[in-house]
Amino acid sequence: MKLSYQILLAFTLIILLSVADSYTNYMLSKKVQRNSQFLARSEEIIRNSNKTHKAIIEMQSAFRGYLLTNDETFLDSYFKGREILPGLIKEQQYRIGSHNKQREILDSISSLHNSWLNYSAKLIISREKFPDSYQNLFDNSLKRHIGKKINDAINLKFSRFDKIEYKRRKLHTDRLLISLQNAHTFSFIFLTLTIVVGIFSTAYILIVTTKRISSMVSLAENISKGNFTSVKDTGNDELSALAVSLNTMSEKLDKNIHELKNRNAELNKFAYVVSHDLKAPVRGIHNVISWIEEDYADQLSPEIKRYLNIIPQKTQRMEALINGLLDYARLNLKTPPESIKTNELVQEIADSIVPRSFTLEIGDLPDLFTERIKLEQVFANLISNAVKYTPKEQGGIIQIKCKIFADFYEFSVKDNGIGIAEEFHQKIFEIFQTLREQNEQESTGVGLAIVKKIIDDQQESITVKSVLGEGAEFIFTWRNS
Repeated sequence: MKLSYQILLAFTLIILLSVADSYTNYMLSKKVQRNSQFLARSEEIIRNSNKTHKAIIEMQSAFRGYLLTNDETFLDSYFKGREILPGLIKEQQYRIGSHNKQREILDSISSLHNSWLNYSAKLIISREKFPDSYQNLFDNSLKRHIGKKINDAINLKFSRFDKIEYKRRKLHTDRLLISLQNAHTFSFIFLTLTIVVGIFSTAYILIVTTKRISSMVSLAENISKGNFTSVKDTGNDELSALAVSLNTMSEKLDKNIHELKNRNAELNKFAYVVSHDLKAPVRGIHNVISWIEEDYADQLSPEIKRYLNIIPQKTQRMEALINGLLDYARLNLKTPPESIKTNELVQEIADSIVPRSFTLEIGDLPDLFTERIKLEQVFANLISNAVKYTPKEQGGIIQIKCKIFADFYEFSVKDNGIGIAEEFHQKIFEIFQTLREQNEQESTGVGLAIVKKIIDDQQESITVKSVLGEGAEFIFTWRNS
């Protein structure tokens, strides 16, 4: 499975768990809301029931007080109750809705209360308007316990009504608690699953991809160091394609490097053979000219002698060019690095190149661990170049210094020679490019090309600072191997 699909699958699973958690919590919250709303409505029903029952009891108490004392002030509470009770009963009917049992009980209470109102109204009217028949009516009612029976029935109905409501209330309270508990439980389960899946997916992807990427990084580092190995990858995703590409690149580079080494070896052999074969006819020409000068010296005109003198100069320059080409070809050879005292190395080179009439100033040069032959060729060619392009009658001054930086050393070779025009600052590093006339023996145009090739192979840099007629300073960097 591709890596992108694995990441997508992990995120999809986490999203699905989050959606399931949200949906479950939503459904449970609706249950909690319904139960909470029922409990709030039930609280109103209980409160209204108590208020209605209290109003009926107050009416009954006021009625009894009136009968016992004949004090009409008791009837204020009685008539007040008659006004508010229809509204309370109607409100209660609205609150209980279509619940059959409680609706029947409430209707029974209303019917009983109306019966009691008829009973009480007869006694009140009889007492006020028919005092003679009142006593007889009162005694008959009292003996038959008409009012007491109605009151007891109303109390019983209220008790049954409240009992049903409390039962329903308890049921919904239990459901509310269960819903809350389920919400907590499911939230914990889904949260735990989300965290576990997230951590596992992240850890799996990180561990697998990091390990594989590390192996590919190691392969890339090996390739950069010239160690063309390969990496084994059993996956089937984007990283597998990268691994295949790296392995293919490593194989091709290994093959190309081997071919390049073989070709370089062949070129080196060719350079040696060609240089050897070229030197032979050049020397033959030089020898023939020498023989002609020896055997026919008296017969040669001054003009011919002048021409014959030019031929050895040209052959010597040809031999110098062949030697320079041979030195340039040798740069492909690698030697093991070694500890070098740079001051001693530069002094040995200067002793063999710099004339005694020159002033040589060598600064405090560091000790290096590098290929001796390459560093020696750089200094030898730069010092030789300084000597060649500084007129002897001028009193040459050559200064060799070094600046130390954190990661590299910066060397400089400065002279007070003829200088280099700015337009030639890059051209002088090309092979066979020289500022001297082509017939001058000392310059072949190979020395600075050798320096540039060594510097490039070492992945260092070289620059020249010079103004025509004011000397030149070559600055190059060098690192320990």
